[in-house]
Amino acid sequence: MTHIHTPISRRQLLRSGAAALGGGILASGWGAKASTRYGSPTVIAQADLTPVSYGTNWFAQAEHGGFYQAVATGIYADYGLDVTIQMGGPGVNITQILAGGAADFAMGGSGGVLNAVAEGIPLIAVASMFQKEPQILMAHPGTTEFEDLAGRPIYVSTGAFTTYWPYIRNRYGFTDEQTRPYNFNSGPFLADETSAQQGYLTSEPFAIEQESGFVPEVFLLADLGYNPYSTTIETTRRLVEEDPDLVQRFVDASILGWYSFLEDPDPAYELIKIDNPEMSDEQLAYSFEKLNEFGIITSGDAETLGIGAMTDERWEEFFTSMAEVGVFDPDVDYKQAYTLEFVNKGVGLS
Repeated sequence: MTHIHTPISRRQLLRSGAAALGGGILASGWGAKASTRYGSPTVIAQADLTPVSYGTNWFAQAEHGGFYQAVATGIYADYGLDVTIQMGGPGVNITQILAGGAADFAMGGSGGVLNAVAEGIPLIAVASMFQKEPQILMAHPGTTEFEDLAGRPIYVSTGAFTTYWPYIRNRYGFTDEQTRPYNFNSGPFLADETSAQQGYLTSEPFAIEQESGFVPEVFLLADLGYNPYSTTIETTRRLVEEDPDLVQRFVDASILGWYSFLEDPDPAYELIKIDNPEMSDEQLAYSFEKLNEFGIITSGDAETLGIGAMTDERWEEFFTSMAEVGVFDPDVDYKQAYTLEFVNKGVGLS
């Protein structure tokens, strides 16, 4: 297996905001802990574990909890895996990480892997830990209907124009003229009570509450029609073809890690705070609450097929809706972006 070599320390990365992968947690320090209560196999001797690396898309947080949980409780070790979680950060490019061999698996989403396929890069999604992407728009109190945002200033990042914005613009009658550049500073939003701002369900609303004292109105785009898979497990097509057993073990153990996390997140929190010392208990608790409240992980197909579920219908619906608004070329073979071989087996349901 390929490993990520990290010459920069976690604290250096956090301090500098470097656009590189940060230092991660090694499962070897936790692999002696069994997790038979989740139906996993007999614990395998540490020396027999297969090294595997998983790159995340941001600094360690509750939204990555299931993967950290599988390390902390020994679930990965039970499946014969010595997993290194490599923490992401600003500028981390999942496509480059996987295509360049810097990780065996990485965290992504429907849009990213579809773009990779469109560019001829052989990446593939093998599971989706989130049934709903936590992307939101938030507004000041009193704005109760999403349609009310039409014509108002909306602060969005440049990435929005190749992801969610074309969809909600066309569906809800918004215009490009009402957008304002969002540079990850909420000051302009706070200063204009008529405005809205993009964010992440589990993060920006909490920051607004802490900074301003009011609870913003939150509109989850996944509940408004824009619904890609999120927090996926992606890898290379080569690994899927050459070692499907390894892929299956990593997917199954990760799924069990998420079920365990939802029962008791404390083991994951300990590791998250080691990787990301700036993460507070309050932020972790808020994120965990919102993941559950909005059904980010266990709603939809996951209710019957288990965490990690994906379907052909969902992939087709997302691709078609985005091709219609010009995000994807309709001639792209979207089915090359995913496989259902490793999911929908009910792992963790019984």
